[in-house]
Amino acid sequence: MAGDVVAALRGRRETLGWCESLTAGLAAATVAEIPGASAVLRGGLVVYATDLKESLAGVPAGVLADHGPVAKETALHMARGCAEKLGVTWAVALTGVAGPQPQDGHPVGEVWLGYYGPGLWTARRHDLARDRAAIREESVRLALDGLLRLVHSAAKST
Repeated sequence: MAGDVVAALRGRRETLGWCESLTAGLAAATVAEIPGASAVLRGGLVVYATDLKESLAGVPAGVLADHGPVAKETALHMARGCAEKLGVTWAVALTGVAGPQPQDGHPVGEVWLGYYGPGLWTARRHDLARDRAAIREESVRLALDGLLRLVHSAAKST
């Protein structure tokens, strides 16, 4: 699926950035494995610690105080901040709880994916029932799938 994302973005001459918390760089690394990824992948922000969501990704302190690091609002702001910071067409944010323990009232497997792109700012929740490694890997797969769908949708509307 990462190859399909690279091909789709390359064909549109668009760029990609990642803002990763629970996946800690796994999404960017997955895309970087694809030959030709450098034509679209500009980079990523690993904001594993909550304070870095604010200082690196630009999530407003009030959003973190009101909603916490695992929330729709946080994923949205992570994606927008990433797009602005990296100067990319598309940005995807991943935040959630990989486990093994729940975090701040959020169950293991709660994942929020934020997307920011041309005329688009949205987030989606996924509830994954797996172990830590599988949650992280499935989060990347879902993020790539969601991004590909949004890119194709944007292509149809232009």
